[in-house]
Amino acid sequence: MHIADEYVAYVVAQLGGLGGVAARPMFGGVGLYASDRIFGVIFRRTLYFKVNDATRADYESRGMARFRPFPDRPAASMGYYEVPAEVLEDPELCAQWARRAADGPGEAPKPRERRARSRQR
Repeated sequence: MHIADEYVAYVVAQLGGLGGVAARPMFGGVGLYASDRIFGVIFRRTLYFKVNDATRADYESRGMARFRPFPDRPAASMGYYEVPAEVLEDPELCAQWARRAADGPGEAPKPRERRARSRQR
């Protein structure tokens, strides 16, 4: 087994308390899904969870880095932050943080839905 595969297997095992986590390859990394909703990313052996206004401070107060997938564009980042090691190492805590990432605010409407709403105004 490849080292990256071992890390993905470890992360999925740590998230066992979340139930039904799927790991799918995406753009050089791995997307983590619960109920077909992405909540995390593994990129270069680092785990990131999706954040929102309610959870961002938990990551920033610990000095965790934002997910920046483009080395040549350091200002470009996504709404994901690195998961603290102590969270990843504790399966119960890891599942709690993942649940908060997965249960965050709903995704933006799809473009077709957005256009249909704007025409109704």
